[in-house]
Amino acid sequence: MLQGSNILGHERPLVIRISFTTCVLTTVCLPLLGLIACVFISSVFHFEDSTGTHCQVPNYLPSISASISLSPECHIWRFCIGLHSAPRFLVAFTYFKFYKTRFASKFPESPLSCLNLAFSISENLGLLLLTYVSSSETYFVHKEGFVLFIISSLIYMLITCRLWKSIKKYSLSPEDAKSHHWKVRFLLLNISFLAFAGFFYWKHNMYCESGSYTLFAVFEYLVVFSNMAFHLTAVWDFKSQEVMVISSSEDKNF
Repeated sequence: MLQGSNILGHERPLVIRISFTTCVLTTVCLPLLGLIACVFISSVFHFEDSTGTHCQVPNYLPSISASISLSPECHIWRFCIGLHSAPRFLVAFTYFKFYKTRFASKFPESPLSCLNLAFSISENLGLLLLTYVSSSETYFVHKEGFVLFIISSLIYMLITCRLWKSIKKYSLSPEDAKSHHWKVRFLLLNISFLAFAGFFYWKHNMYCESGSYTLFAVFEYLVVFSNMAFHLTAVWDFKSQEVMVISSSEDKNF
């Protein structure tokens, strides 16, 4: 929504209002659609390059790292994550402000809210690192970015569930209870999918079994989808909130 007008020769500031729900949905849809597009293009047009491994056994799906390292897939993925990253930082600081207001000096929730912010930022930085340094360019850096993303996201989700357990305890809102319920569910799903992905990755590298790499890819997708679903619960947490950008015509500042 845009607001602004000229009254008696004086321009009112231009105000852009976006519902927080729209902001969150857009933030989550960017990597979701980007990933689907990359996997589809890799599977259809670069099947051999994206599914081939050192084992030389039949595989039927590309891993995420393989599908985002080819061209034009890497450019699509980088474009989506580039647009996605700034709102992610906004959401992280919005949660931090919300927790600090809610818990003030309460222990251990107050220090946990600071850790929550740190791991949210770390998760986003890990995602940016593994995105802009592909596995085909510098594998070690890409791998470290992936590890940083996974570890940070797990700790972030664990802390978030702990904070929302406290919120649910003292809240009468059904939205808060629903948010905590689904956060815990998506966390458990994420851990389960990650365990299966790790198992099939190990099995593929150890025994070079046909199909193991494909199952690894499937569970890797599910890890990412459950992570996105967890972040999507912000729709319930800030349902009535808006993001506002105000432009002042006098000093040209935002």
